[in-house]
Amino acid sequence: MTNTNQINSQYDCADAGTDLHELKQQLSALQAEAGPHAPQATMDKIHQLKNQIEFIKNKCDIHP
Repeated sequence: MTNTNQINSQYDCADAGTDLHELKQQLSALQAEAGPHAPQATMDKIHQLKNQIEFIKNKCDIHP
């Protein structure tokens, strides 16, 4: 598994299944906790997780 805080252009797609699962779980939990008035730091983390998920999907050519 990759350190999902440091995903970059050298990402190893062999870890994609595990990493996507972990990132999606983190995103779901954070979205469940965050209400309509969530602090900016929480919204930033949600945005970061979404970006990481999309980066992995695009880099590893994963389509729904």
